[in-house]
Order: sequence, then structure tokens, then C-alpha cells
Amino acid sequence: MTLTLVQAWTTTRDRLKSAGVDSPVIDARLLVEAAASATRADLLTDPYRPLTPDQAATLDDYVERRARREPVSHILGRKGFWKIMLGVNSHVLTPRPETEVVVDHALRAFEEHQAFDMLDLGVGSGAIVLAILAERPAARGLGVDVSEEALAVARENAANLDLNNRVALLRGDWTAGLQDEGFDLVTANPPYIPSRDIETLAPEVRDHEPRLALDGGEDGLDAYRLLAPEILRVLKPGGLLLVEIGFDQGESVPPLFHAAGAQAVGVLKDLSDRDRVVIGRKKALGNPGMSH
Repeated sequence: MTLTLVQAWTTTRDRLKSAGVDSPVIDARLLVEAAASATRADLLTDPYRPLTPDQAATLDDYVERRARREPVSHILGRKGFWKIMLGVNSHVLTPRPETEVVVDHALRAFEEHQAFDMLDLGVGSGAIVLAILAERPAARGLGVDVSEEALAVARENAANLDLNNRVALLRGDWTAGLQDEGFDLVTANPPYIPSRDIETLAPEVRDHEPRLALDGGEDGLDAYRLLAPEILRVLKPGGLLLVEIGFDQGESVPPLFHAAGAQAVGVLKDLSDRDRVVIGRKKALGNPGMSH
């Protein structure tokens, strides 16, 4: 039997639903579009277009993999984030919509043609730094990651977005070796899940994403303890920090940045109204009435 686009979509949706996938409708659409080289418009305007045998076989493979809880982003090798499309694989975290809060606030803080230097710690696929540079043509970025495999993904994404002339990608241990006061903006999405909670995560995350990018130590705060003073060290006076946190860390992380000397420390919420990003600034030079 030849499958049409609409049949492919409904059977895929039902198979994913029965496999316990939590977003079967969207995932089915993405897999059918990719397997059948179709667009969302095709599904609406040409629903009875038949799939070729090769397309049907490809879809079958995709559905099997998704039913085993492999993330859609790994099956397709790409994921949209903010306004860019990124290549992803099992060596990097799949970019999540919650992380767009970091990008949104960075773009609000720096005007379109403003020149500034940013540092993205734990760069992964390059999502944060590339999304910002794509909209700020005078900005330059440095992305650091301990994983050579992650950096390979970020380099390819930078090249595909034609941003490789404005971003440097370095293998390193957070801020080690970086000079003092080099950056106007520092962003980070460090590992923040307590070690004991890793096994309770959805299989898509637990079994397919890099443990290094998830495990935040016993209480989930190891990376922040290390990063708070270091981020303040590498920020220029008056510079901005935007650091992603777990939804339940809005009370525990800000004091670490206060203690490191950050000012105007606050917590930004994501679209689900959960704590998501710690924001703060390094004291500007020459503030009247402040001790030096």
C-alpha cells in the first residue's frame, strides 16, 4: 500500500503516541516532512501526495528510532533555535526553547550595531553565541568547551551560518587561561542537574545527551561555585552576565554571584514562568559614592 502524506502523518503520530513519546503530533510532522522532503505547507495543500518506497522506508527507520526515544534532533541532525538552524548530534545538548531567554535578554542589552565582545562558556552546539552574533553584526564571540566533539559541531554550525569570521572556538576548562576584563557579555548554560537525578530524566536526555553537559554534582551547583568568581573576573567593568539555571535554583544560585561581587543580580523567567536565567553586572568603574 502506498502511503500518502496525511496517512504517513497519522500513522506516525499513533505509533509515537503508543510508544509514550510526549509530543507525538509535532514529532510526527517533523519526521514525515524530513523523510518525504515535504514542507508544512505540503501537508496542508497536498495531503494525498504519495511517498516513494524509499521515503516510506526512511520514515519507518525514523519512527523506530523515535519510538526507542532517540531525540528528533539526533534523528534529523538539526534543531531550530531562536532564528537559526543548528546541526546537532549526541555530543552536544539539543538546544531548548528555555535557553532562548539568554539570547532574548542579550539582544535587549546590546543595540543592533553596537560593537561588543562576548564569551560563551560550555558552548556546545554554539546555539547561544551564534544566535546572538547572527543579529549583532558588529559583535565578536569566543566559545569555550571542554569537549572537542562539541567544538566540531559548533565550528560546522558557525561556518554554515557564515559566522566563522566573528567567532573563535577554543577547547578549554571554562575560563582557564582567559585574561581579566576581556568581555562585555558572558553567557553560560552549565550542567546543573544533581547527579542523583540524572537517572530520573526522560530517556531522550538520559540516554542520548552528553552526561558531561548535564551532571552538576551532588547538589547541582558545582559549576556555579566555580564560575561565579571566574565570570566576574573576565567581565569588563559594567559587563553583563546571563547564566542559565535549573527551574528550582532561583534561590540557590544568585547568592553565589552576589558573593563574587556581582551587582543588580536577578532571576529571569522562561515562557513557562519558571526561574531560568541569573542576570547580573560587574560594577562599573568610577561609580560615585562606591568604595574602590
